[in-house]
Amino acid sequence: MPEVIFNGPAGRIEARYHHNKAPGSPIAIILHPHPSFGGTMNNPIVHSLYQMYQSRGFSVLRFNFRGVGRSQGLFENGAGELADAASALDWLQSFNRESKVCWIAGVSFGAWISMQLLMRRPEISGFISIAPLAKHYDFSFLAPCPASGLFVNGEKDTVTAPEAVHSLVSKLKTQKGIVIEHKVIPGANHFFQDKIEELTKVCATYLDKRMAREGQA
Repeated sequence: MPEVIFNGPAGRIEARYHHNKAPGSPIAIILHPHPSFGGTMNNPIVHSLYQMYQSRGFSVLRFNFRGVGRSQGLFENGAGELADAASALDWLQSFNRESKVCWIAGVSFGAWISMQLLMRRPEISGFISIAPLAKHYDFSFLAPCPASGLFVNGEKDTVTAPEAVHSLVSKLKTQKGIVIEHKVIPGANHFFQDKIEELTKVCATYLDKRMAREGQA
C-alpha cells in the first residue's frame, strides 16, 4: 500500500496506491467523506473499498482532498475537490495507459464529487455511490447519468433521509440504456457503524456481477 504524492491544482496531493502488474488491469479511484466532519482517505469505508478493488485485480487509488492530511490547499466544498479528483484520475491513468476499464467510488460528500467527475469523464464505466448527500447537494446534473452503477445507503441514516436517496435513484432509473441499482442496508446509519463488512459485501457482489457480465473478470 505505497504512499504516493502527486501534483494537484492546489499543490501536492497525498495518496495511497496499489498497482496491479497485469497489463490492462482495471483502475479505480475512491473519494472520501466531508473533510469538515473528519473525512479522510483513511475512512474505514474508503479503506474497505480500496481492499475490495485491490483483491479483484484493480490498480486502485485513494487520496486526501486539498487541505486534508498532507494534501496542500484549502477546502472549497465542491469545485476544488472536483479538480483534485480529476487530477487523481489523470495520475492513475498515466500509470495504467493500457487499462480499458475505469471505476469510481465515493462516500457521502465524496459520492457527490464522484458523480460530478463521472459526468465529465466518459472513460468511467461504473460507479459505487455510498450514502450520497441527496438532501444537502444538488444531483440534478445527472441528466442523464452516463454510466450504470450502484447506490447504497443505510436504513437508519439521519444525515440524509433514505427517502431522499430513493427519490434521487428513482429519477435516474428513467434514463435510457443505464441501469442503476439501489441497495439499503438494514439498521445502518450514515457511517455504517458496525455494518461496514455487510456494506462491502453488497458492493463486492455488485462489482463481481458487473465485471463478469462485461467480460472483465
